[in-house]
Amino acid sequence: MPAAPHPLVLRSRDALARGDLKAAEAAAEERLKTAGRDIHALELRALIQQRRGQFGQAARTLDTVIGIDRRADWAFNDLVQLFMTHGKLLDAEKVARSALRANPDNPQANNLFGYILSEMNDLPSGEWHFRRALELAGPQAPYMMNLGLNLMKQGRTAEADAAFAKAHELDPRDLKVLAYWSTLHEGRGDLRRAGELLALAESVSSPDQVSLLKANYLARTGQHEQAFAVFASFSELGGAGYLERGRLNDRVGRYAEAWQDFVEGKRRLAADGSGLKYKKDVVETLFTRCGQFFTRNNFERLPKAQPRTDTPQPIFIVGFPRSGTTLIEQILSSHSSVRAGGELTFLDDIRRISLELLPDPDGFPENLAQTWTADRGYVVSLLRDYYLARAGQYGLLRSGKAFFTDKMPFNEVNLPLLKMIFPEARIVHAVRHPLDVCVSIMSNNMTHGFACGYKIEDIVHHLSAVFALTEHYRTELGIEALVVQYETLIEDQHGQTAKLLEYLGLPFEESCLRFHENPRYAPTPSYAQVTEKIHAGSVNRHGHYAQFLGPYLGRLRPLLERYGYR
Repeated sequence: MPAAPHPLVLRSRDALARGDLKAAEAAAEERLKTAGRDIHALELRALIQQRRGQFGQAARTLDTVIGIDRRADWAFNDLVQLFMTHGKLLDAEKVARSALRANPDNPQANNLFGYILSEMNDLPSGEWHFRRALELAGPQAPYMMNLGLNLMKQGRTAEADAAFAKAHELDPRDLKVLAYWSTLHEGRGDLRRAGELLALAESVSSPDQVSLLKANYLARTGQHEQAFAVFASFSELGGAGYLERGRLNDRVGRYAEAWQDFVEGKRRLAADGSGLKYKKDVVETLFTRCGQFFTRNNFERLPKAQPRTDTPQPIFIVGFPRSGTTLIEQILSSHSSVRAGGELTFLDDIRRISLELLPDPDGFPENLAQTWTADRGYVVSLLRDYYLARAGQYGLLRSGKAFFTDKMPFNEVNLPLLKMIFPEARIVHAVRHPLDVCVSIMSNNMTHGFACGYKIEDIVHHLSAVFALTEHYRTELGIEALVVQYETLIEDQHGQTAKLLEYLGLPFEESCLRFHENPRYAPTPSYAQVTEKIHAGSVNRHGHYAQFLGPYLGRLRPLLERYGYR
């Protein structure tokens, strides 16, 4: 049996329960002077440090506990949560993996790792760990809620609905469960049910806790003044709150106030994410090297994988975020031969894996030159099969459909790699007025593109850099795609849909024109738009923000001219 806690530990616990941090710390530290490896005293030290906001010190204390006792599940769990709270997802992932190596039957570690994987967009793997946590611990509302959120992001709305219902049954007063459940129904266009769940959330919590959800719901249902009244009740808004209020200001034509809210919301979100900052130097170095390596001669030397005819094939939808990629995916996934894959991380993963298979001091893409030799050419087939294996893990190969979509933002950067592993792949390039894209990214929390979405100057730099690299691939390598301009699709839905399906070799189906009836939940900021009939409400939105966008026109002019925008 484990030894009973030392009297000093008991004294420290009692003081901590009373909120007397000074007395609690004194007793714990007194114990640690003579017993520096006392796990109970170290746990108290970590708790006190967290209460005081000394998160770096708390992390070191928890790490010390883990070094003493690899069976201390609570220390692993606390350290993972500490890193997650402060936006250090990669550090949290590393500790969670260690926790599961130390004890694969730790239910909370499985739950936390499932959450981390889901945040990294590896949804099937996240689902597996949530189900494992439930298997180990039995029905638990937080685990069931996380499973529901994961399933919702996968677009499996019926299963997500059932998971949220079970989580609510387990804990009827859990506000988060009701909030996510309401969001699910809002995303499906069932505003009546979303409102019922929101009202239920208000009944089990204080009004302040559901104010932001209520404001969003009121705005969606056209109750603008009531939504503003909710915002007026806040003592302080967080980053997400500023963006939500900014979108409301935009709806009612208060554009200067909207822009101010967007800027402040992004500033706060970046700060909350431990100072998220655009990696401009990393981007310029990578893009320059891609441009220098992927020349016509080099690209012709690179081996191309043989097509696999035994499995469904990907359709790649590339383009800037907020340029219509979700709309195109929703149209295609309304076809009987296409399943929506969403934002798949596989091509970015393949860049990393190529370095493991073809290590090179110069890194990617120079390491691909090793495939020019006969004994390394097989690697391209391994990379193709990795992509398809991951698609199989997502269930995309068992759908009974011939195609699935991949609409990962900024996949344009990976076009040469894409064409190496899928030389016959169809590529649809979504294009929208770049100034409209800028406004839309500013008004939503976007994490893609090396964290470019938190400042307008970074957004403009990244859009321009990606465009220049894509143009290089088009002119130098001859990589072509079907360009679908958002504005033309809005203006001529039938004609552009027919053209899109013809390019993909698919017969025309009327269901593609009724994409808004597709019950799939689109886990992006576009979820609301794709549940509505097509309309021009967001075309030329940038005109309202001309004074804020004017300084960046020069940088975007090549892009504007290429696609005929004024």
